[in-house]
Amino acid sequence: MIRGLLYGVYRYYHVGMFIDIVPNRSSPPAILLREGYREGGKVKKRTLANLSKLPPEAIEALKRVLAGETLVSAQEHLTIERSLSHGAVVAVVGTIRKLGLESLIHSRRSAERDRAVALVAARVLRSTSRLALARALDAETATSTLGEVLGVEGVRSDQLYAAMDWLVRGQERIEGKLAKRHLKEGTLLLYDVTSTYFEGRSCPLAALGHNRDGKKGKLQIVVGLLCAADGCPVAVEVYPGNTGDPTTLASQIFKVRERWGLNRVVWVGDRGLLTDARIDEELRPVEGLEWITALRAPALGALVESGELQLSLFDERDLFELRSAAYPQERLVACRNPLLAEERARKRESLLRATEAELEKIALATRRAKRRLVGRDKIGLRVGRVLGKYKVAKHFVLEIDDDGFSYHRNEERIRGEARLDGVYVIRTSVGADAMGAETVVRSYKNLSQVEWGFRDLKSVQLEVRPVRHRLEERVRAHAFICMLAYYVVWHMRQALAPLLFQEDDPVGAQAARPSVVAPAQRSASARRKASTKRTDEGLPVHSLETLLDDLATLTKNRMRFGRATFDQVAQPTRLQHRAFELLNVPWRP
Repeated sequence: MIRGLLYGVYRYYHVGMFIDIVPNRSSPPAILLREGYREGGKVKKRTLANLSKLPPEAIEALKRVLAGETLVSAQEHLTIERSLSHGAVVAVVGTIRKLGLESLIHSRRSAERDRAVALVAARVLRSTSRLALARALDAETATSTLGEVLGVEGVRSDQLYAAMDWLVRGQERIEGKLAKRHLKEGTLLLYDVTSTYFEGRSCPLAALGHNRDGKKGKLQIVVGLLCAADGCPVAVEVYPGNTGDPTTLASQIFKVRERWGLNRVVWVGDRGLLTDARIDEELRPVEGLEWITALRAPALGALVESGELQLSLFDERDLFELRSAAYPQERLVACRNPLLAEERARKRESLLRATEAELEKIALATRRAKRRLVGRDKIGLRVGRVLGKYKVAKHFVLEIDDDGFSYHRNEERIRGEARLDGVYVIRTSVGADAMGAETVVRSYKNLSQVEWGFRDLKSVQLEVRPVRHRLEERVRAHAFICMLAYYVVWHMRQALAPLLFQEDDPVGAQAARPSVVAPAQRSASARRKASTKRTDEGLPVHSLETLLDDLATLTKNRMRFGRATFDQVAQPTRLQHRAFELLNVPWRP
C-alpha cells in the first residue's frame, strides 16, 4: 500500500519532489523536501532539505509549485476593471421593497413601474435631472448599480418622462393605498402648505405669490402635504403659486372623505390655514370633522382685554383650559413657554435696534449740508423700505414732512405686545372625554413633523426646488415623486435612528420633558450621541445623508483574472453591516 502511495506521489509531482511531514513525538513535526526515485525496481526517497523553519505560507507555495502550478503576482494578473457604488443602492431599494412600495405603485410589474421606482430611488440617492439619471442608469456610463438592481439599464430620458406621466396618472390610487395603510376613522391628520420657486414662465401652475424661499420676483407653486399623526407622509397636492393657504383645505377634505371614505377625522393645521372662515364654512357644518389649531395674535389680545384669559394664572402653571363666549362650541387651552417669551423679547429688541439704526441714517440724510434728502415722497419711500425689511412699523411713531423726518418707539404698544410673549392658545372642537388638554397641545405641536417634511423635500435630502418642468402634469409628477421619496426617507430614518443624530428613545425624551409646553428635550441616549459623536456601540454617528454617502463606498467590482471575469462585492465595514441590520435589508446580492 505504501509503495503504491509513493509511486502515486512520484507520478503526481512532475520532478519527483514532494513535501513530507514527519511526526516527532514531543517536538513539532519535521517538514522535509524529499525526492522519490527508483532503484532496482524499488521506490526510494531521499531528503533534499529541512523546511521546518520556513513560514507556513512559503511551504504552501512550494507545495503548489511542486504540484505543477504556475504562481503569478496577484497585482499583475488580478485586476479590477470597474467599481460601481452599491451599498446605498441596496439600502434604498431594499427599503422600497420591504415597504411594499412597488406593489403600492402597481400590483403588476412592468417597465413603467420599474422606471417609476428608479425615479423614486434616484431622488433619495441623489437629486438629478432626467437626462443625468438616464446616463447614470446606462450600463456604460453608470456610477452605481441602480440600473442593474432594478433592471432598467439603458433607459432613455424620454422613457423616464413617460414614466413620470404614467406614475402621476395613478397618484389618486396610490395615495388611497397609503391612506388605507396609515389612516383610520377618528385619526389625526397633520396638514400644512408651503411654496417652492419655479424656473421659467410657461407652466400654468407658476404664479407670483407669498414667497417662502427668499426668491423675490420668482414665480412659484404651492404644495400641500398631508401626513398621518406620526408624521408619515400620505398625500401631496400642487396648487397654483398664487393660491392662499386656507383655500387649499376644501380639496383636502374632499380627498379624505370622498376618495378615502374617512368620515371622522381631526384636522391639525396652523393658525394661518385653519382660519375662522375655513372652520365656519368647511369644517363646522360637516359632521365628523374636528379640528385643532391656534388663535391668531389679535384674537389672543381680545381674550386678554375681555378678561377671559387671565395672565396671572400662568404664575402657578404653564397650561390651563378656559371658555370664551366668542368660541362657544370649542375648548381653549392657554399655554405659556418662558423660554419662548425670552426668545421673542430678544428678537423684537434686535429688530427694533436694527430698524432704528437704518431710520437714523435717513434722519441724518435730511439734516446734512450737502445733497440733503428732502421731499415727503422721497423720505417716505426710504422709510417704507426700512419698515418693510424689518416689519416692526407698528412699534414706531413716525413724523415725515418735506423738510425733515423724526421717529420714536411706541413704548405702550411694545409693552402691550411684550406681555403676551410666549403665550399661545390652542383651540379645538374635540371633547375633553376624547382628548385631554396636554394631548391637544401635543397634537398641535406635531405639526413640526410636517415642517421637517418640507425641510427634507425642499433642501436637505430631496431638493424638490427649483421646479424646472413646463407641463402642469410633469410638475405634479415631480412633487409626487419627491413625496414618495420622502416616504422612503421617513421610514429609513425611523429604522436607522440609533446611528443618526436623531431621537432614538421617544419614551426617554418624553420623560425628560417637564411639561408638554416646555421645549422638547433629548433623551439620555440622544444627548450621549450628540456629545460623543459615537453610538453606544462605538460607531460614528451620522445624518442620513452622510450615512448614505458612507454606504455608497461599499462597491460592486468587476474583476478579471487572466481570461476569466467575475463580480465581487466588497466586504461591509462594521458601520455598514450595522446599518443593513437595522434596515433589515441583506447586503449580499
